[in-house]
Parts: sequence; structure tokens; C-alpha cells
Amino acid sequence: MSEVPDNLSYTKEHEWLSLDDDGNVKVGITDHAQDALSDVVFVELPEVGSSFSKGDSMAIAESVKAASDIYAPVSGKIISVNTKLEESPELINESPYDFGWMATIEPTEELEDLLNSDSYRELIA
Repeated sequence: MSEVPDNLSYTKEHEWLSLDDDGNVKVGITDHAQDALSDVVFVELPEVGSSFSKGDSMAIAESVKAASDIYAPVSGKIISVNTKLEESPELINESPYDFGWMATIEPTEELEDLLNSDSYRELIA
């Protein structure tokens, strides 16, 4: 069974979001998603300063199985990326919710259409 922390929000595309105190949103892929990908061997992160609309492909995670787009769960500007993933993409597999985060977004819209932990558990059941 995949780990689904109660303190996060989720998308149907298997991204998680954590709302920071400053209103910014930290984003990564869920435990379920990293398990489906298997061993992540490369991550293409977005550029700091780039902007995305909700639903745009903002990053790519490549595994031994396939390459998968990571979608922006909210419209906004990338204000930081997890550069540790460039040297150690396996952090996504080892710690998807802590050390495997991908980017921080400064949202330009309200956070809508997100799933809570119970709804996400139902989705992946």
C-alpha cells in the first residue's frame, strides 16, 4: 500500500502539494507514482523563473521503464527546484515526500480541484 500523508494535497495525475507558510507550494510525485515508475534514473526539472499554467508539463522523470511528464498542479512561477535530484534522482524513490520534492511554485491562482488524502487513497485503491 502506498504512503499517503494526511497533511498534503494531491492531483489525479499523482502529484502532491504542500502549502508553505509564505503561500508558495512545494510539489513532487506521490509514493504511488514513484512505485509505478520504478527506479528513477534522471529528472529534468523546470527552470527557476519559468511560468506554467495548471496542467502544463513542467518536468520529466525518467525511469528504467519509461519517461513520464510531471504536470503543474497549479498555475504559477517556479521559484526553486531541488537540485539534489540532478545528481541523485533516486531520492524520488527513496523519499518522495521529503527529499524527493521537485519544485516550489509561487501560485498565481487559488488552489482548486485538489484531492485530500482520503480522496487520493480512493483514487489509487
